[in-house]
Amino acid sequence: GSPRFSVYVGKIPYQTTEDDLGNFFSQAGHVTNVRLVIDRETGRPKGFGFCEFADEQAAQTAISQFNGVAFNGRSLRVNMANR
Repeated sequence: GSPRFSVYVGKIPYQTTEDDLGNFFSQAGHVTNVRLVIDRETGRPKGFGFCEFADEQAAQTAISQFNGVAFNGRSLRVNMANR
């Protein structure tokens, strides 16, 4: 498969949808996939997820542009996802 340039996004407000996050992060580049991590027991978001970009430059831009930035009232934590 093609390489995936994924960033970890933490401290996501619980009411955020994958579409919300994808639209926000598309300011950095072409978003190919967004995944919010859901708690299996409660069905509620755990407050973190992953955003995948088409290229590494977009992923790096997202990290430098959005780490620590307020999104729906919380400061996001954004860094390279561990593979």
